[in-house]
Order: sequence, then structure tokens, then C-alpha cells
Amino acid sequence: MSTVLQVDNLCVGIASGNRTPVPVLENLSFEVQRGRTMALVGESGCGKSMTALAIMGLLPEGFVVTGGRILLEGEDLLTASRRRLRSLRGNAMSMIFQEPMTALNPLYTIGDQIGEVLRWHRNLGRADTREQTIAFLRAVQIPAPERRLNAYPHQLSGGMRQRVMIAMALACKPRLLIADEPTTALDVTVQAQIFDLLAKLQDETETAVVLITHDLGAVSELAHEVSVLYAGRCIESGVSHEVIEHARHPYTRGLLACVPHLALGRQAAKVWSDLGEIPGMVPPLGSRGPDCAFLARCSYADDICRARPQPPLDPAGPQHTVSCWRHAEIAA
Repeated sequence: MSTVLQVDNLCVGIASGNRTPVPVLENLSFEVQRGRTMALVGESGCGKSMTALAIMGLLPEGFVVTGGRILLEGEDLLTASRRRLRSLRGNAMSMIFQEPMTALNPLYTIGDQIGEVLRWHRNLGRADTREQTIAFLRAVQIPAPERRLNAYPHQLSGGMRQRVMIAMALACKPRLLIADEPTTALDVTVQAQIFDLLAKLQDETETAVVLITHDLGAVSELAHEVSVLYAGRCIESGVSHEVIEHARHPYTRGLLACVPHLALGRQAAKVWSDLGEIPGMVPPLGSRGPDCAFLARCSYADDICRARPQPPLDPAGPQHTVSCWRHAEIAA
């Protein structure tokens, strides 16, 4: 398998005048192979979406990359010109944004918005653009695609708008697809349909996928590898089934404890009453010190943890790393 995306020691900060940028992402590294899915998991504020925006070259104003490399099939995106990035976005790499209602332009029809991608990157004529747009709407299982071409975003349900976003992202058959929480605000039935659709399209196109989510259930179904982020740092990573079945970091274990599982009758009531909760909140930007970022929320923390800096990513198995001073004791 070939490597489509390689992120090496990526650092992102918020510029603050002449002072040193406040860290947002610190030394983040991962790679995604062709036809495989890498999941980035964590609470809001952990740096998942900021990682995606850094890859796409769409960081908000004030945010800057302060170190590292982002390689798309060997090409460093951080040294690419704006013109080169525009040619790559939507063509070699695409992104499904988190909120389809705000990501889609309410003033243009669905056909116009998908067609723009095809005209810009494929130089298609009007007839071919219409034909290809209908084909992509049909591929993402939108009924009566010929009629939906002239519909506006507000005329579609949340699930159908998300399918339109997927069609736009896949219109030019990119080698890399970033899906930023693609099922936000959708009911569980539609979520399952969207995840099934993404898996089916990946099997057909062998696209490399970066899935951003807080849903470890989705990770177990869709992802081949997973990186758990906390306060802008990777604290555990590896093959998804290994990380989920043998989680070593207290934060990962806390996330898993928050996932309900199927049960019936009295056992179901016990499942809901036993759902875990991680106390506290992700530390705000500017208050993250050199020590373990999870220290204040960790029930396993001891004097050793308090006296040492942020632990490195240590091997916890053949394809499993974890950043915790006590991970061996936790596993035992």
C-alpha cells in the first residue's frame, strides 16, 4: 500500500503580536495509506478540526503552522503556493465539512454547487457537467437526482444535505478525503446510512480517509487506525481494534466508558446508570504547561506524574503507542 498523507511533527499556534505563538497542536504525527481510514478522536477543543484545516491550507486568520511537514503523496503542502493549493483542493484532496447547512451556499442550487467543482477542475461543458452531477447524486443515493439539481439546500433534509456534501467532495475522485464529523446533528438511522455510504465509496475508489469524530463506535466500524488527541497532543494511537480493546491511556479509557452498549430489560437500566463521565474540561489555550495535559482530570495520577513532563509516546504493543507514565500499571 502507498502512503497518501503523511503528517510529521505538525505544530500549529495562534499568533499574538511579537510574542511566541500560543500552541494549539504540538508535534502531531500520523499517516494514511491508500484505501484505509485514520480516525482522529477526542473531545471538542482537542485539535481535531484544526488538524484538518491545516492539511487543507484553510487555517483561520491568526493561526499559523509553526513546525512540521504535511506530505500529500510526497508533496509538502506547507511549502506549496496558494495557486497550487487551490488546484489540489477539491481535486487531489477534499473535505466534508461539519455543518452541511452552513457549508452549502443557500443562494445556489445543488446542481450549481456540485457543477462548479467539475467545471473548475475538469473543464467540463454544460451537458457533461449536468450528466456527471446527476451520476454523483445517484451514487450517494439521493432519490430523483434529476429533480434535485434545481433544489436549494433549505429544501433538503439534513441527511440529504450531508449526501450532497459527500458528492461534492468525491466529484473529482480525490486521493484524500477528510470527513469532519460527517454525521453531526443527524439521527442514528441516518448516521448509519452515511457511514455505510462512506465505507462503500471507499471500497470502490480506494480513497484514503481521515475521519474526525468523537464516536468510538464509528471508529470501531470504519477506521483501520486511530489517533486519540487531547489538548492538541496525540496521547494514544495504533490499529483501531487494538486501541479500543486494550486502551492504555486513562483518557481513552474514559471515552470508552462513555459509550453505551446494547442491553435489554433490567440490564439496560444498569448500562445507562453505569455510563462513565470524565470530570473537568479540556484545558484552555494558553494554560497548557509542559506536564501531562490530562493530569488535572486523571484518576490514576500520582506524585511521579506530577514531577515529570509530558510523557513521550511509548510502545504499548506491536502497533500501539501511548503517552502515559503509568500505562503499564493501568494495563496490568
